[in-house]
Amino acid sequence: MAVRLLISVLIISLFSFTYASDPAPLQDFCVAVKDDEAKVFVNGKICKDPNMVSADDFFFPGLNMPGNTSNAQGSKVTPVNVNQLPGLNTLGISLVRIDYAPYGLNPPHTHPRATEVLVVVEGTLFVGFVTSNPADPNVKNKLFTKTLYPGDVFVFPEGLIHFQFNVGKTNAFVFAGLSSQNPGVITIANAVFGSDPPINLDVLTKAFQVDANVIKYLQAQFK
Repeated sequence: MAVRLLISVLIISLFSFTYASDPAPLQDFCVAVKDDEAKVFVNGKICKDPNMVSADDFFFPGLNMPGNTSNAQGSKVTPVNVNQLPGLNTLGISLVRIDYAPYGLNPPHTHPRATEVLVVVEGTLFVGFVTSNPADPNVKNKLFTKTLYPGDVFVFPEGLIHFQFNVGKTNAFVFAGLSSQNPGVITIANAVFGSDPPINLDVLTKAFQVDANVIKYLQAQFK
């Protein structure tokens, strides 16, 4: 009896793996309805009536145009996810173009719902990601970095903090694919120092082990 029970448990386990990913389509496509036109809120987006779908629902123009990098970071991300391209709904993929001015930075950030694979089209980038906290508290998070040139490809695992920095004297740009229709992005500095309302000063001074004036200065940069 015990052996049969063990075998049953093993069989159930083999057929009970759960994969974390975007919802799979149960029909040819599920073109997204705009949030302000939806009657209900769901995890993802509801489907447009297939009879109302057109080729334009699967089309996005203009990714050949450089983004405006005239900002403090010197970079511009142009996303093509389900919010810009409704036909991506349930398909589990999206795309971005990232432009960098000379010495422009796409600052440390994470994508909570996607792995990112990046290909350099022009320029020279210094890229990297940091591992999650090791099980051993005495071991530090490991940093992986690489200098990339046109045609080079680099992957950033899902949820890990990563960045790209243009180390060249000319403009650079890349295309990157993400394994989610809506990968999300958390820019670390913005989230920590620019939240609304601000994170309590005592929390941040203790977390970063710095004087309160340093935290106030950093928070002021994101107002």
